Amino acid sequence: MGIILRLDRVMADRKMSLNELSEKVGISNVNLSKMKTGKISAIRFSTLEAICEVLNCQPGDILEYARGEKTSE
Repeated sequence: MGIILRLDRVMADRKMSLNELSEKVGISNVNLSKMKTGKISAIRFSTLEAICEVLNCQPGDILEYARGEKTSE
């Protein structure tokens, strides 16, 4: 699968910590940490929507498709 998660980059751009995002989105630190490091294989649209709302971004700012690249699991 060639989907790369860029949550860490968007969080850094917004100067938002994992704890702050976790509180605002209502998702555990553990689950957000897994997202941030790319150690997930799926994401609910409702979660993606909540993250985009809090970070004031588009899903494409967080998700990137890299043709032919494999992500670590």
